[in-house]
Amino acid sequence: MQPLYPLNDLASVILGFTILIILYALLVLEIMHRTAAALLTLSILLALDTLFRFSDFSEIVAGIDMDTILLLMSMMMFVGVLSRTGLFSYMASTILVRFHKKPFTLIVILSALTAFISAFIDNVTTVLLMTPIVLEIMERLKVDPRPVLISIVFASNIGGTATLIGDPPNIIIGTRANLGFMDFIYNLTPIIIVDFLAFLVLIRLLFSKWINLYTSKARHLDGRKLNYSVVVDSFMLRRSLSILGIVIALFLLEDFLEYPPAIPPLIGIGVLLALLRGRIRIESLLEDVDWPTLVFFIAMFMVIKGVEDLGVMEFIAYKIYSFSTDYTVLLLLILWVSAIVSAFVDNIPFVMAMVPVISVIARITGLNSAPLYWALSLGGCLGGNGTLVGASANVVVAGIAERHGYHISFRGFLKYGMPVLFLTVGLASLYLILRYVVLGVG
Repeated sequence: MQPLYPLNDLASVILGFTILIILYALLVLEIMHRTAAALLTLSILLALDTLFRFSDFSEIVAGIDMDTILLLMSMMMFVGVLSRTGLFSYMASTILVRFHKKPFTLIVILSALTAFISAFIDNVTTVLLMTPIVLEIMERLKVDPRPVLISIVFASNIGGTATLIGDPPNIIIGTRANLGFMDFIYNLTPIIIVDFLAFLVLIRLLFSKWINLYTSKARHLDGRKLNYSVVVDSFMLRRSLSILGIVIALFLLEDFLEYPPAIPPLIGIGVLLALLRGRIRIESLLEDVDWPTLVFFIAMFMVIKGVEDLGVMEFIAYKIYSFSTDYTVLLLLILWVSAIVSAFVDNIPFVMAMVPVISVIARITGLNSAPLYWALSLGGCLGGNGTLVGASANVVVAGIAERHGYHISFRGFLKYGMPVLFLTVGLASLYLILRYVVLGVG
C-alpha cells in the first residue's frame, strides 16, 4: 500500500526525533506510568505509520526482542522459586549481621558482587538475583533501599562491559567484528576495573546523606536482634541451585554453541517446575512476573524499531563518520555519541547500525578498526547508566522496587545516573587516547 503522504529523508529523520522527544517528555514529566507513556507513544507512532508508511506493522512487531522478553519472564519465575526456598533470606541475614553498622561497606560488597557476576551473566539476570537480597536487607534495617538498588544497577552495567558475554552490545560487536572473549578481557577489563573503583568513590559522595543517616541510626542497632532465624526448604533449594548451575553453565557456553540467551533460563524453569511438581503452583509463580515491566519493554522495542526505520540511527552513525577522519576525534566521537544515545534509546539497534559504519571508516581511511570498536562498546554499555531507560537492568530493578512500594522516578535516577555516566565515560576517554593513540597498544 502506497503512503498517503510520502516522506523525504530529512522529514523522516525529523519525525523520528520528534517521536523520541514525545516519549522522553512523558517519561521525565511522569504524567502517567512509564508503561502507559510507552504505549501512548507507540499509538502515536502507529498512527503516523498509517499516514506515511515508513514501515510495515510486521516489521515494527519484529522489533520486539522476544529473546529479552522471554529471558526476563523465565528468570523472574526462577527468582520466584528461589525466594520460596529461603535462600535470599539466608544470604541477607548473613550479610546483615556482619555489616549492618557499615553502610558504605555494605554498598561496596553488594556492588562488587553484582559487577563480578554481570561480567559473566547478562545484567538483567544478575540484578534479578541480587535485588531480592538488597530488599530483604534494607527492609530488615527499615531504611530506604533505593540508593543501594541504584548502586547495584550501576555496578551491573559497569561490570557487564568487561567481557564479550557481559552485555548484548558486546556480543554484537564481537561476532560482527570477529573479536574473541580474550580480546575483550585484554582491552576492556583494565578500564572497567578503574571505572568501578572510581564509581565507588562517586557513590560515597552521591549517597553521603543516606550513608550518614544510616550510620547514625546503626549506632543503636543490636546485631543479635537482626540475626533472625531463616527456614530453608533444603529439598527445593538443592534442586533449584542444581538447575541454576546448569543455566549459568549454558549462559557461559552460548557464545560457542550459538544459541539465544533466553534458551538457558527457559530450559531451566521448565525442568525445575517438573522437578518441583506438587510443591509449587504455576499460578502463584506467574504472579512473581513483573508484567507491567514486560509490557513496557514490548512497547519500547516497537517504538525504537519505528524510529530506526525512520532513519534516526543511521543518521547519527553517518554524521559521526562525516564529522572527522582524525583518529583521536573519531575515537572520542564514537565513545561519547554512543554513550549519550544509549542513555536514551536501546543500545542494541544503535550498536548494530554503528558496526558497519566503523567497518567502512576503517576501509576508507586505513585506520586500525579495533580501538573504534572498543570505543563503541564502552560508550554503548556505560551509557546505559545515564537514565532509567538506558539499560534493561535499570527498568527491571525500578519495576521490582515499585512492587515493594519504592518508586524510582526518571528524574531521581537521572540525578545519579548522569554523574556516573560522565565519570566512567570520561575515564574511558583518557584510557582510549593513552592506550591507542599515545602508546599505540592494541
